[in-house]
Amino acid sequence: MPRYSFVVHTNPVEGREDEYNAWYSGPHLTDLLNCPGVSARRFRLAGAQIRDEAQPYHYLAIYEVETDDPQRFVSELLARAGTALLPSSATLAPGKLAVLWEAMT
Repeated sequence: MPRYSFVVHTNPVEGREDEYNAWYSGPHLTDLLNCPGVSARRFRLAGAQIRDEAQPYHYLAIYEVETDDPQRFVSELLARAGTALLPSSATLAPGKLAVLWEAMT
């Protein structure tokens, strides 16, 4: 079955990082793992970087998706977003970047 990576860059609202991490690693991750064919990992920006410049995002989630129909996955995710199946949090800063990537190798 084809594999995809759904890559999401986010930031917490200033001053609410602990709440954001509790929500993201807890209920939000559980909600996303309830989508068919999804597994997940989360990352925090490391202190050591190749270039010494400010990074726009401090958190990254990579969701591995196995599906024969990536559009169905995207449609299902959008249908769930903002509902009881996939609620958002006031601790999530606006301006996330979410992209679905298709595996080549």
